[in-house]
Amino acid sequence: MADVVSVDQRTAPQVAFDATPAAALAERIVDNVERVLHGKRSIIELTLVALIAEGHVLVEDVPGVGKTLLAKSLAASLSAPWRRVQFTPDLLPSDVVGVSVWDTSTSSFRFHPGPVFTNILLCDEINRAPEKTQSALLEAMEERQVTGDGATRALPQPFFVIATQNPFEHRGTYSLPESQLDRFLMRISLGYPDREATLALLEDDGGDRIITSLSPVASLPDLRALTEAARAVHTALAIKGYIADLVQATRRQSDVRLGASPRAAIALVRACRSSALCAGRTFVTPDDVQRLAIPVLAHRVHVYEDSNITAEAAVQSALSSVPVPVPRRA
Repeated sequence: MADVVSVDQRTAPQVAFDATPAAALAERIVDNVERVLHGKRSIIELTLVALIAEGHVLVEDVPGVGKTLLAKSLAASLSAPWRRVQFTPDLLPSDVVGVSVWDTSTSSFRFHPGPVFTNILLCDEINRAPEKTQSALLEAMEERQVTGDGATRALPQPFFVIATQNPFEHRGTYSLPESQLDRFLMRISLGYPDREATLALLEDDGGDRIITSLSPVASLPDLRALTEAARAVHTALAIKGYIADLVQATRRQSDVRLGASPRAAIALVRACRSSALCAGRTFVTPDDVQRLAIPVLAHRVHVYEDSNITAEAAVQSALSSVPVPVPRRA
């Protein structure tokens, strides 16, 4: 178990806002999505944390566990436009971002936006498309814009990607490169529902009956307000130091080929702020860091092929070795 280090919490600035309304709004969104996605509250909470933090989520799981339902119910809860793209080996970058077509009436090219121009984009089986098509998302995910034919076009805000891939079926797939994985704030797994959740799903005809009647409980302006509030959540210097030490610890392990990047540390801070806000707090705690470390860092940590440990185990080892900051009593 990691050691602890004392932190003087009296040095923390006074945060001039009440996080209770934001926490109540986040809970309403999670409750609404859970009406469709039974028994997966913690996964819904993580997805909402990533959305508030302006990140993206990679869902790595077997088919048929509710990945599409997650995207559809989240969009319905926010009254947000969403699009779905089925990634296939013959999918072209223009099929994702759009294409310019010659308009004979104006004797000029006219841009036809692709499905990327939406608020919530579901990229189903993203690893079935070749690297060239995968790379079409890099600028969109990082810069929230698309550049082509000498023009840069801003994407709608917010812009949130939920991408899926099956970790067990590798025939006809293309592994996501490290640069692509690094664009995802989190990697999560839904897993199979338990018996009670399965029975509830059968009662709801697979969720289709509920999702058609799902009413919005928030709006896109509400979501933008949550994002602004999350940016104001206080992250003490000791917490930032804790995150920096965790990232460094992933790079020092002998089984690790590539440790967590600087972008990973930034992502973990942003995710922790969103998590704290959803919990009704105006400050980040070590518990936020420990809860989010594996979803945020593990897909950015790459172990050697002949290693006996997983990336998740490498992050857990870092958590066990780095001293945890605790408040110092006055």
